[in-house]
Amino acid sequence: MIDFELDEEQQLIVETVNKFAADQIRPAAREADEAATVPQRLVDAAWELGFIQGSIPEAYGGYGSGDPSAITGALVAEGLAEGDLAIALHLLSPRLIVDAVLRMGSEEQKRQILPAYLGDSFVPGSAAVVEPRMGFHFLSMKTTARQEGSEYVLDGEKCMVLLAAEAPNILVYAATGDGIGAFLVPAGAAGLEIGEREKSLGLHALATYGIKLSGCRVPASARIGGDAAVMLRRARVAQSAMAVGVAKASLDYAIVYAKDRDAFGVKIAQKQAIAFMLADMAIETEAARLLNWEAAWSIDQGTEASREVALAHRYCADMVMKVTDNGLQVLGGHGFIRDHPVEQWVRNGRGFSVFEGMASV
Repeated sequence: MIDFELDEEQQLIVETVNKFAADQIRPAAREADEAATVPQRLVDAAWELGFIQGSIPEAYGGYGSGDPSAITGALVAEGLAEGDLAIALHLLSPRLIVDAVLRMGSEEQKRQILPAYLGDSFVPGSAAVVEPRMGFHFLSMKTTARQEGSEYVLDGEKCMVLLAAEAPNILVYAATGDGIGAFLVPAGAAGLEIGEREKSLGLHALATYGIKLSGCRVPASARIGGDAAVMLRRARVAQSAMAVGVAKASLDYAIVYAKDRDAFGVKIAQKQAIAFMLADMAIETEAARLLNWEAAWSIDQGTEASREVALAHRYCADMVMKVTDNGLQVLGGHGFIRDHPVEQWVRNGRGFSVFEGMASV
């Protein structure tokens, strides 16, 4: 039987995340978007709260209690994204590598790689999944990795690689001939070329790049073993949770605005068209959350959860576009003005249909 009642630890995590998002992330979101950078003070503050360290079990130096829960990860992702999506993706980027190593790495890789993400300061993570071509699909990658003796040789192109220029390692996903493999490519590796920072419709505060791999050689030990599709499913749960967070932000803002805004002598929240729109936004947001929680719960039960994850991922991507657009419409002309954050949520929400592998739980 599915049970979504949070335990005491999860309730504390939710309270901590929501307070941090409301008190520190949301007030900084507009400035970060305009300046195209995440304030270092936010990065430092989030690191002290231990969102990454708490996902690493005590056996490897962290303070997580056992196997990291996908539902707990989804709660963190949703809460931070409700503050701001770009900042949330930046702060949680180390999990792109940490989770992959925990899920697919050998004991030697875990003990060798994880300590780097347990220090006193933030260490950015990065993963290269999406390719710059029409019809991209995770299971039909053009980026390849062929084995030559004790090395793998990587060739291909990637885009939307977050923090590629800052991260000490990029986890590159590539076709191996017998499936999809994940490879840790260190910064400065011969054959790795990082392009200019991308300019996108949304996520202005998040640094993403295109990269090229031309005969890039890494040792065989750089391959993180296991089924890489596992990480795709966990990434989709994280991204779906973030979509819920962005939608929730738009919904709450629209409700407050509608209750305060007068039109023809009454609050616009009393207008049937507005009231019904707000109700639809609330229904869609809550339905998406529950659908994604079911996917996360299924993962925590040890099942493959391919169907549940696919349904949640598709629904949440569509939902966030609808809800954020409706939020803008509630504000009318004011929604188009950058004095209000709703236009930023619309821009960021549009990206969920193309995001792939940019977060993890």
